[in-house]
Amino acid sequence: MLILQHLTYIHSNKDLLFENIDLSISDHNKVALIGNNGTGKSTLLKIIAGQLTPSGGSVHMDSAPYYVPQHFGQYDSLTVGDALKVNTKLNALHAILAGDASEENMNALDDDWMIEEKCAQALESWQLDELSLDQPMAELSGGQKTKVFLAGISIHQPDLVLLDEPGNHLDRAGKQLLFDFLDSWQGAILLVSHDRELLNHFDMIAVLKKQGITLYGGNYEFYLEQKEIEANALQEDLKSKEKALRKAKEAERETAERQQKLDARGRKKQEKAGLPKIMMNTFKNSAENSTAKQKDLHAEKVGGIARELSDLRSAVTAHDKMKIDFDHSRLHQGKILITAEEVNFGYAGKMLWGQPLSFQIVSGERIVLRGANGSGKSTLIQLILGQSEPVRGNMITNFGHALYIDQDYSLIRGSISIFEIAQTFNQMGLQEHEVKIRLNRFLFPKEYWDKPCDALSGGEKMRLMLCCLTIQQQSPEIIILDEPTNNLDIQNVEILTNAINEYRGTLLVVSHDDWFLREIGVERSIEFS
Repeated sequence: MLILQHLTYIHSNKDLLFENIDLSISDHNKVALIGNNGTGKSTLLKIIAGQLTPSGGSVHMDSAPYYVPQHFGQYDSLTVGDALKVNTKLNALHAILAGDASEENMNALDDDWMIEEKCAQALESWQLDELSLDQPMAELSGGQKTKVFLAGISIHQPDLVLLDEPGNHLDRAGKQLLFDFLDSWQGAILLVSHDRELLNHFDMIAVLKKQGITLYGGNYEFYLEQKEIEANALQEDLKSKEKALRKAKEAERETAERQQKLDARGRKKQEKAGLPKIMMNTFKNSAENSTAKQKDLHAEKVGGIARELSDLRSAVTAHDKMKIDFDHSRLHQGKILITAEEVNFGYAGKMLWGQPLSFQIVSGERIVLRGANGSGKSTLIQLILGQSEPVRGNMITNFGHALYIDQDYSLIRGSISIFEIAQTFNQMGLQEHEVKIRLNRFLFPKEYWDKPCDALSGGEKMRLMLCCLTIQQQSPEIIILDEPTNNLDIQNVEILTNAINEYRGTLLVVSHDDWFLREIGVERSIEFS
């Protein structure tokens, strides 16, 4: 069905994105494509969809795929019908029903007389039955836009579906609809996603790197098991290479010492024998040449092992280095930080929540705020932070420093450089070299320090945010995370997870990523209705 052969893509600035990509997807295969941000996953989908031309290689398909893109507002000029790619047929149908049964209109309709009914059924299946086909996409929420594109699958019935981060804007109910669709769809799917729960619904994981694709025949949990086996083997190989390097250096030293002794003994014998000076110089040169050859051989061996060791070390993840070293001594476990008494919010007498909110939050708890998109989670955060006042009820807070981190990591923004923003968090007066050491620990080496924050990816902003928190050192009593994994690849989600698990304060999280919530140890939820 889909065959990629030696596919290569080079950016217009001549930078290589990937090369020699080979992949084959048969009927009914469901393949999830993963990889770090910047490896070219979305670009590869666009090439298959025909939106980009590869720099080399070939794409073979039995029929055109259906493509569900990522969206960032670029489709706001379209109507729902435009996005579903049904307007040509609809216009032809209406023209024919009005009496214009021209050959052009008949060909455009292609005997699809039930196109309006199919559109209505498709939108209803994604809980969009309130939408009309001429409604502007600009009026829809992010989740509704995603569902519109997903609804097009059942309308067009393609052999191959391409999905680029379809879960990004969906709430829990929307995600469940997506899971149900994936489990029931009989055609082939190629998905790009960082949502690990979503990845678990696929029967093959393809890992994209610059030099090719590695396939794992199983779901995401199977892939993790294989990666753990590979990681353990890597550690064993690392230990073996370190041992080999020590032995090689020891052998090099012993050989050099032995050769020095032999050379010295040879010179004494020559002096005792009274050999002519010219002959002694010949022996001396010969000995030096022999010593130099042995030294070169050992140096080459040591250098080779050292290079292998360096490559192995670079393959080991840096997660363990990236820890938030907060001073937790000021945190008081069991302290009541927040009390909500019959709290509600609204305008002109219309309340946001049908049932007023009443709850307490105690220091050290890990809580998820659950509710559909638009249910008021962001409003509650504003009430907790004192940025808004409740219209009804009381919000009583008893905490000092609180930290709010949104999905765009907006604390890291502007043209200010990486080093400059790190210094703005340096409230403890760390020396300049100590700040730079911490930047290095979070994978910001010297060549990054003058880079503006605006140029950073989502994952880089997250890592810089964590780094700045280690520089600040002051432990906030509450950290509020608002969809923190939305723009992160799997590697950066793992870094964030490990860092959060070092924190001992109170955690409030807005997230539809249940896998992430389990890993950070969320204990209870506050539900919205």
